[in-house]
Amino acid sequence: MAPSPAAASPSLSLNQTPHFHHQTPPITWLKPPPSSALFRGKTLPISAASSSSSTSLSITDKPTSHFHGNLIDTFESHHPTTKGATFIEEPLERNELSARRRLFTQDPPWISALFLKGLTRTVDQTLKLEKKDIDKRKFDSLRRRQVKEETEAWERMVDEYRELEKEMCEKSLAPNLPYVKHMFLGWFQPLRDVIEREQRLQKSKSKKVRAAYAPHIELLPADKMAVIVMHKMMGLVMSGHEDGCIQVVQAAVSIGIAIEHEVGIHNFLKRTRKNNAGDSQEEVKDKQLLRKRVNSLIRRKRIIDALKVVKSEGIKPWGRATQAKLGSRLLELLMETAYVQPPLTQSGDSIPEVRPAFRHKFKTVTKYPGSKMVRRYGVIECDSLLLAGLDKSAKHMLIPYVPMLVPPKRWKGYDKGGYLFLPSYIMRTHGSKKQQDALKDISSKTAHRVFEALDTLGNTKWRVNRKILDVVERLWADGGNIAGLVNREDVPIPEKPLSEDPEEIQTWKWSVRKAKKINRERHSLRCDVELKLSVARKMKDEEGFYYPHNLDFRGRAYPMHPHLNHLSSDLCRGTLEFAEGRPLGKSGLYWLKIHLANLYAGGVEKLSHDGRLAFVENHLDDIIDSAENAVHGKRWWLKAEDPFQCLAACVILAQALKSPSPHSVISNLPIHQDGSCNGLQHYAALGRDSFEAAAVNLVAGDKPADVYSEISLRVHEIMKKDSSKDPESNPTAALAKILINQVDRKLVKQTVMTSVYGVTYVGAREQIKRRLEEKGVITDERMLFAAACYSAKVTLAALGEIFEAARAIMSWLGDCAKIIASDNHPVRWTTPLGLPVVQPYCRSERHLIRTSLQVLALQREGNTVDVRKQRTAFPPNFVHSLDGTHMMMTAVACREAGLNFAGVHDSYWTHACDVDTMNRILREKFVELYSSPVLEDLLQSFQESYPTLVFPPVPKRGEFDLKEVLKSQYFFN
Repeated sequence: MAPSPAAASPSLSLNQTPHFHHQTPPITWLKPPPSSALFRGKTLPISAASSSSSTSLSITDKPTSHFHGNLIDTFESHHPTTKGATFIEEPLERNELSARRRLFTQDPPWISALFLKGLTRTVDQTLKLEKKDIDKRKFDSLRRRQVKEETEAWERMVDEYRELEKEMCEKSLAPNLPYVKHMFLGWFQPLRDVIEREQRLQKSKSKKVRAAYAPHIELLPADKMAVIVMHKMMGLVMSGHEDGCIQVVQAAVSIGIAIEHEVGIHNFLKRTRKNNAGDSQEEVKDKQLLRKRVNSLIRRKRIIDALKVVKSEGIKPWGRATQAKLGSRLLELLMETAYVQPPLTQSGDSIPEVRPAFRHKFKTVTKYPGSKMVRRYGVIECDSLLLAGLDKSAKHMLIPYVPMLVPPKRWKGYDKGGYLFLPSYIMRTHGSKKQQDALKDISSKTAHRVFEALDTLGNTKWRVNRKILDVVERLWADGGNIAGLVNREDVPIPEKPLSEDPEEIQTWKWSVRKAKKINRERHSLRCDVELKLSVARKMKDEEGFYYPHNLDFRGRAYPMHPHLNHLSSDLCRGTLEFAEGRPLGKSGLYWLKIHLANLYAGGVEKLSHDGRLAFVENHLDDIIDSAENAVHGKRWWLKAEDPFQCLAACVILAQALKSPSPHSVISNLPIHQDGSCNGLQHYAALGRDSFEAAAVNLVAGDKPADVYSEISLRVHEIMKKDSSKDPESNPTAALAKILINQVDRKLVKQTVMTSVYGVTYVGAREQIKRRLEEKGVITDERMLFAAACYSAKVTLAALGEIFEAARAIMSWLGDCAKIIASDNHPVRWTTPLGLPVVQPYCRSERHLIRTSLQVLALQREGNTVDVRKQRTAFPPNFVHSLDGTHMMMTAVACREAGLNFAGVHDSYWTHACDVDTMNRILREKFVELYSSPVLEDLLQSFQESYPTLVFPPVPKRGEFDLKEVLKSQYFFN
């Protein structure tokens, strides 16, 4: 049989009334069909990705009854093969037919099916190739944008300020700019000029008298250096100032690090762009290859790390001393040139007031309240005018770590992965050389499961939920102070009383101090909201974006982008959703309702699943109203504990309820499954205590057990007992009477939750004090402090009574750490996934550096470990490493099952339709993790690492069967 036409030619043309045409005598019909066309009807255009030409396919409304029937194949002996068949219209006369030798064939009906099947397969392959080609072009375009974002951010800023300068000169007026950019424009030229002058000055000096920073201040153009200094300084002011002051050490080192990073990229690009006259042909060719390297890597499926390229070119790290010296000099130049000017309220003839934006001064603080030990350190003080309005301009500070437009590089080592060009490290070691050395020594084979987990988290594609962002923007524009948004207005500072009464004056001072503290907190929170919103505005039109993840030193995963991410506040979580949507399905609709009830909270999340479903069914009208009229409706969603996430769930549920096919509605919403006091769950699994396991939902029950309510009931019993005592002989009796009606689940929740993570008495006191302040029953500051002290003691005592096995394991871990640290070794262990962990707590050593600004005291990791910190921090750090392990095991298994997965420590997220699958996986991985002898392995590793030390035996385990977890529906819920 003749070959399929589709296979015969990639540029197949099927137009209108076709016949077969060969270089051989034509194929003819014995009995012509009713129509001379094989196909009659409309033309379907098909673009072939693999061909430069496009094909058009004619398809009939009704095909002829015998597609290949009655076909006559005539072959001449001198043409044994048939090539290049195309369709043309060539009617044949009857006398031609009779003059030729003819072969009559009747094809079976399956030949038509084969022909159509082959044609369909070819069309499908063509479309797939075309889609693949489009996807590749789209991906390459996004990757080019990502490379520009990472490598040219500072250059774009420099160009922007140059354009603004030019506009200002041409029009003889300052453009209408936001607050920060208006200030920056005034500072840019003077700062650039003094940096240029400093560069020339240092260059003209002999090596003997040049400043220590001289070789490094010349490494960047002055305009780029000026922009980096301004932005880094203002970024510190917005995110980390205390009373309007930034420590000189912090500012100097931050600026030095930023300059060093940019020098690496600048030098690399400069080397590949420039050809020297004396370069040989081979050197010129090498430079051309390097210059094209970025683009070629973009077109390929992998891209090397920019810092690795820089290192291969022979650039050595600067070190803290160099960073601090250069940063200090640049800070000094900024203070010389940066000024602020208050609004003109004077008459036109008066001279406008101009004052420095930054001042250098020394601050003296006591080590702790009431202590005679004082510490004196240098700070950069910001003018009050600089701080005013700064929170409205946070969006202009975003350089350069933003979410990625393409998936992050796969992790392959300590500094191999994450961002394409920006410095990326797999762990946040905070300068701990011991931890860095441990990580650099591991092979990808040893920690491949850790790398896989981070890659899985980084490859989850997100997008901005525009509906929720619009609601946030409207509420924020109206002044905030709603849905968890901070009030955009400051509280008024109380005026000084006219009375000279010392008590009134003291009360006034207390109230002024409190008002200023509130205003500082509000300012910081406003800056934080603006930074988050600025990222959301930047990314809202993107089809999707990614968050590269890395670890803290304990092995917990975090997004590297710090502002808008799913680990952050309700505002961020509500504004983010999966970029991929999936149909709800029957189970998805069920879990969406459960999810909404959990977000509403207020005790609803502690009901059984049936109770939560009933709650949602009873509020369907409120849910639909919230979705359709979030701002001006009944605003039911604002009563939720997580209002923006609740609103996002209302929107999807309303769509499903209105749809004729609710189960087919596409949802991008992540559904959460949260652990029940997850730290205690890990301790219960380690200790196998049946009572503690039941208290934290490791055992199946009709409704979720609530450990926080259990503790609050015990606290209430203790306080009730104390309140009946004589106040004269027992001073806590009066406090117990005041507090007895204020004890609830919320009062003790944070303390219980953090107790397994090593919360101290002081920490517990501050947590409970904040909850008591929120209740507003106790207004006197002294009484509030005393009540918080008493409540913290009672809460910690109640915890010790109920969770004895957990306390025993915590004590054992602390004892082991003390033994190791007393021998001047940091505690180190390896997680079940092969990640080495080293506790970084050493007594720091001061390293004095003389700079042009002041003598800086840099803190460096010393050789003597801090025994107390090593002991107290080990139990919570070890449990953190275990919950991080559980999350990473679950992440990899979910990826293998085809799920989208995101993790927030003890909260696991996926699509609504996939919750059942994820629930099964996370339970199986928890049982798998604790089926191994975790504590015994830890003890063995200690004994092998420190053979001369003697360690206590592992605490005895209970009889709890871990497989019960597989049947517990409220373990994560």
